[in-house]
Formats: sequence, C-alpha cells, structure tokens
Amino acid sequence: MNYMGMGYLRRKLALYQLGVKKRYRYYAMADKEPSRSIVIPDKVRDVYSSVLGWTAHGVDALADRIVFREFANDDFNATEIFSANNPDIFFDTAIQSALIASCCFVYVMPGVNGELPKMQVVEASRATGILDPTTFLLTEGYAVLEQDEYGIPTLEAYFTPDATWYYPKYGEEYSISNPSGQPLLVPIIHRPDAVRPFGRSRITRAGMYQQKAAKRTLERAEVTAEFYSFPQKYVVGTSQDADPIEKWKATVSSLLEFSKDADGDSPTVGQFSTANMSPFIEQLRMYASLFAGGSGLTLDDLGFPSDNPSSVEAIKAAHENLRAAGRKAQRSFASGFLNTAYVAVCLRDKFPFSRSQFMETSVKWEPLFEADANMLTMIGDGAIKLNQAVPGYLDAKTIRDLTGIKGADGND
Repeated sequence: MNYMGMGYLRRKLALYQLGVKKRYRYYAMADKEPSRSIVIPDKVRDVYSSVLGWTAHGVDALADRIVFREFANDDFNATEIFSANNPDIFFDTAIQSALIASCCFVYVMPGVNGELPKMQVVEASRATGILDPTTFLLTEGYAVLEQDEYGIPTLEAYFTPDATWYYPKYGEEYSISNPSGQPLLVPIIHRPDAVRPFGRSRITRAGMYQQKAAKRTLERAEVTAEFYSFPQKYVVGTSQDADPIEKWKATVSSLLEFSKDADGDSPTVGQFSTANMSPFIEQLRMYASLFAGGSGLTLDDLGFPSDNPSSVEAIKAAHENLRAAGRKAQRSFASGFLNTAYVAVCLRDKFPFSRSQFMETSVKWEPLFEADANMLTMIGDGAIKLNQAVPGYLDAKTIRDLTGIKGADGND
C-alpha cells in the first residue's frame, strides 16, 4: 500500500488546527476576536469586555443527553476492554470532543504484561489521518501524543496497519509491531457527509457570529448603563468669574447651590434625557432567537424565561430539533465506537479479524429525554394494547429502550 507519509499528515493537520482551536476557545468562553466600534473607543471596550457561553451550552445540551449504555450482541466481549478504561469518563470525553471539533480520535495502546489494551482520547487539533470512506477507519494516521506547556510536541506517532512509529523530541525513533491489521488510531466523527467526511462541528460559523454579535450588544449596553445610572447634567448662564464646578461632585451630589451674580442673574440647571436600555434587550433577544433556532434550543435555555412555564409535553415539543440532532449524533458515534471496539479486540487477541464479523454488534444508548410519570403511563398503556394485539410484541428490552429504566430481577 502506498502511504502519504508523516510529513503530509503534519501539513494536513496544520490546515485544520486553527479552526479546531478557535472552536475550543469559544467552548471555553475565551474568545476575544477584535471587533472595532465607530463610537466606543478601544480602551472603553476593553473595560467592558463581555463573556457569553451560548456555544458551550449548545454543545453541553446535546453531549449531556447522549449517554452510552452498552454493546448489544457483544460476541467478542469488547465490553471488558472499555470497562477497563474508565467508561464513564471515556465515552463522555469522546462525545464532547467530537461535538466541539467535528471529530476526535481514540489512540489504542497495547497492554503491558498481558493487560487489556488501553485507550486515550486525542482531540482533533492533535491528530489526523487518511480516512477509508467505506469503513470510516484510517488507512494511516498521525497524532501528537504528548506536548509541553507551550504546545510544542514532545512525542509524535505515525500509525500504519503493520506498525506504529514513535518520534520523541529527545531520543531515537522506534516502532512497535501492530498485529491488529488496522492503524491504532480510530476516528469518532460527528455528522459526516460526502463533502466533509470528518464531520461537522456543533459550534457552527453562524453560532459563533451570533454569539459575537450578542457580546457586542452587551458591551454597548454596559457602556450605556453608565450614562443611564448617572445622567449627564448641564448648567448654562454661569458667571465667568464663578469657580468651576467639580464634575464628580456635580454628578453624585443630591443638592447643588448656585448663587446669583452681581447683576442678579442665576444659572439654569438641566439634565439630558437618559438612554433607553430596551433596544439592547430586544437586540440581545433577537440574537438569542437566531442561536436557539440553529442549535435546537429554546429561549428558556439561553436565559430568557417565558412568563408562563411550559408543561412537560410543551418542553419536549420545543426540543424536537434537539432530539433529532441527538438521534443523528448517536448514529454517527455508534459507528466510531464500533470501529474502536473492533480495533481494540483485534489488538487484544493479536489477530486481524474481518470487520464483517462485527456486523451483529450494535450500540445501545440511553433515551435522550428521561421518562417522567406521564410518559411512563402512556408507554405502559401503549405496551398493553400492542401486546394484546400482537402477543409478545414489546418485551422488557424494548421498554427499557423507551424509558431507560431497568426492570427488577435483572430484566432489561
């Protein structure tokens, strides 16, 4: 097989690295993109720098609902490998990373002294590869396994079906044979398609623009609030011989005294009309509506509670787009986790199994929305009627898939 080589993969990673890091900055609410204002000076804007977490909430709202349960028809006992690799943390980390950056990678390491293989999640800014469009496994891969506090790689790896080559910053390169027949770097992809085989991020360009525009609105509102709190005042008709008025005293004092001059004239005191904060609130709500529509959330999720609380059914109906996005993400991640299980089993057994032997294995997920009392009642009534019409149509496993509740005495 002709490989593109490690140098090519390094250059490929550099092309997409900036975009991945940008989305991680948005997720960490550390985005500080320059947006000059024609009215507010830069020094003033820096004082009132705003922070919003809409994109982070858009990722977490979906990631927290996608919960891996188990492998069904696990003929090769891949579950034991995942159980030895902190599954509660492993699956959540892989799902969250893939939602942020469109994909992540799982580095499968051989076990030491007969131990089970170990697995490490590598973010998309540190790994890439050449994707097989039929199996969505890599034909070759590259990853930065370790780096220093400045982000400089200290250990790189190049993955092929036959061996894994390691390149430490200090020391000689070395290789380890690979008996699995597949590169030990497996992609976990969110929403792949023919144009973008490595998927699409949950943090979209539209979402980043809407958050940035909302941040500008907040900054303008903060500056305007200063004038709203302390309205500007003016005095006309003062004598040229009068002592100048201290500005701060004139702003915060509740009583000012102005005496008449020698001609018996007195100055006129006035106040400019205060700024109205309502336009900023409406503009912020507009951007929140745009972001909510694109991410499957509601205005309640973004901090704009409705006057009348919605019922449980209304909340579920409002999150229908989020439910559809979750189902799509589950199908995408299921393929990646099955590929990870396949490579890990081949490495554990030191035998290159055929991918078709894993066709019967499937991934089980917990329901995206937890069942409440009303939903349990409706499912129960429906199950009784269906089983009366077709005896045995719904069993304990199907009920658990619908409700997420495991039955007593070990019944699924």
